[in-house]
Amino acid sequence: MHEPIRPVVAALTLGCKLNQAETQSAARQLQQQGCITTDRPAPADAYLINTCTITHVADRKARRLIRLAQRLSPGAPVIVTGCYAERDGDALAELGNVQIVGNPRKGEAASAVLTALQRAPRAEPRARPPQTGRTRAFLKIQEGCDDVCAFCIVPYVRGRERAVSIEDVVSLARERTADGVQEIVLTGTQPGAYGRDRADGASAAVLISALLSETDAPRIRYSSIQPQDVTPELLACWDDARMCRHFHLALQSGSDAVLGRMRRRYRSERFVQAAAEIRAAVPGASITTDIIAGFPGETDADHAATLEIMTAVRFTDVHVFPYSQRPHTSASLLEDDVPPDVKRERAAELRELGREHRADALAAEVGGLHSVLFESSDRGLTDTYLPVRTEHSPNLTNQLRSVSIDSVADGALLGHVLGRVLA
Repeated sequence: MHEPIRPVVAALTLGCKLNQAETQSAARQLQQQGCITTDRPAPADAYLINTCTITHVADRKARRLIRLAQRLSPGAPVIVTGCYAERDGDALAELGNVQIVGNPRKGEAASAVLTALQRAPRAEPRARPPQTGRTRAFLKIQEGCDDVCAFCIVPYVRGRERAVSIEDVVSLARERTADGVQEIVLTGTQPGAYGRDRADGASAAVLISALLSETDAPRIRYSSIQPQDVTPELLACWDDARMCRHFHLALQSGSDAVLGRMRRRYRSERFVQAAAEIRAAVPGASITTDIIAGFPGETDADHAATLEIMTAVRFTDVHVFPYSQRPHTSASLLEDDVPPDVKRERAAELRELGREHRADALAAEVGGLHSVLFESSDRGLTDTYLPVRTEHSPNLTNQLRSVSIDSVADGALLGHVLGRVLA
């Protein structure tokens, strides 16, 4: 008997870790229904594209990826989900042969793909594509945001805060660990606010404590927080060596005047204090950040204040975004009065300082020892989210190994693997 033809689905993600969590969940559901999935653009019987709309650049990337899918497999159904699909699905549907799901509730995206496959059967099996990796599992612990920052469209497309129960997160973490996943990544629209919408005492600290005590996950990564989320109770979780020492602490601006117009819930002094608290409680922690260049009303002095905060904190990595006006945000009512060339200049200066600090952070690791999770035969990430390469090693994919750092080259740490696997 011939093996049943298994449809190939390319499940592709743009944007944040929350999107990655949702795409991974849909891919697992499709696999359980007999599909072969890949997380790379490749010829396929159907495409699931999870989009982002945080900036106009993100919108453009989504349109390009949809067109690429249509070129790779003309006629194959393209299911588009995520925040861009939620915000302006009609515009994406005009690209042709596109079905819009928006931000999916449980199972919607996978169901849409399966239905589309039934309507567009094929006769010949496809070559097996590159497979989706099982190194890290992104788990959605909540979605939505009640903060409504002036520049951010996410509350419009994601809605109010809704936390997943601790029991459900623990259960899913156990499943993924049993699958062989070595790292659990906790993600959401506003992970630091986990439990704020619940009346049962749930909090990020309580959730992480449950994961540490009730699962065997080798590594747990919980990184995206805001300064007001940094508490002694939360930082105490990092007494367990399984917690990854990486914190993504969004700055956005170092100017208190700009932070006020952004409707952020902290000021620069609290940000610097939070960074200091992290480093005091978690030795060797890396802190990464996001910064917006050229928010409406930003002056040269405001820009200088951001550079001062960068120098004070010395981030391991900085994501810089020139301000992009988004519909349905309160900032869209402000005059976008910073000229585009000034935005570009300020963004370039922020990135250059960020590169200097990153180079210093990498150089400081030479001679040290790191836990590395290998995502391919010779490349991996430290728990502090630094890239590592090794040479002359066996295939180490999906292994946690202890690596001695010898040097730095091309933006990565180079090292050699020691003979023991970390427990």
